Amino acid sequence: MAGRRKKRGTEKLKPIDRESWKPRTKLGEKVKSGEITSFEEIVNLGKPILEPEIVDLLLPEMESETLEIRTTQRVTDSGKKTKFRVVVVIGDKKSHVGVGVGKSEEIKPAMDYAIKNAKRNMISVKMGCGSWECRCTNPHSVPRKTQGKEGSTVVTIKSAPRGLGLASNDIVKKVLGMAGVKDVWSSTSGGSNTYNMAMAAIKALDALNLLKPSPE
Repeated sequence: MAGRRKKRGTEKLKPIDRESWKPRTKLGEKVKSGEITSFEEIVNLGKPILEPEIVDLLLPEMESETLEIRTTQRVTDSGKKTKFRVVVVIGDKKSHVGVGVGKSEEIKPAMDYAIKNAKRNMISVKMGCGSWECRCTNPHSVPRKTQGKEGSTVVTIKSAPRGLGLASNDIVKKVLGMAGVKDVWSSTSGGSNTYNMAMAAIKALDALNLLKPSPE
């Protein structure tokens, strides 16, 4: 059996103490020493983020929102065991966003694991305005149509004119909002699994980083 619990609101993530953090990777050492000062530098290097503290230092204004808390049960020799599965989205509403999942026998550890997982999967979002109805120079939307897929779920995101808002379902809206995207049209197809839908939205946003600029 499995069940869902009520989603929580947006919460500010606690900052870390730079001095007490002891990096375990070369990338972490460069961030702590100040050799790397922005998240975009890591993106350009193409290095994986193995320590969530890296994100804590480079993106100190992060917030988190729980997308789903689900209970799962499995039968063992000692009886039924219940675990919590938590899906979260984190972001600074300034072009940085990530989705993570965590499991534990208690809610708090599961949430902590999910947030750490989301930090390791942070992306930088390419903002712009690709709407022919708008044609402004403000980065309030996405520069062009993009699509992402996770499992059987497909999310399509299109640029929209200023003032439209986020025309999308609740899960995709929260991912876009955490990234700082303000105006889009969005559609989904396939499965309705919360994690898959959130990750499909992340992949759609990340796909914008792979597109070459249009020739003038």
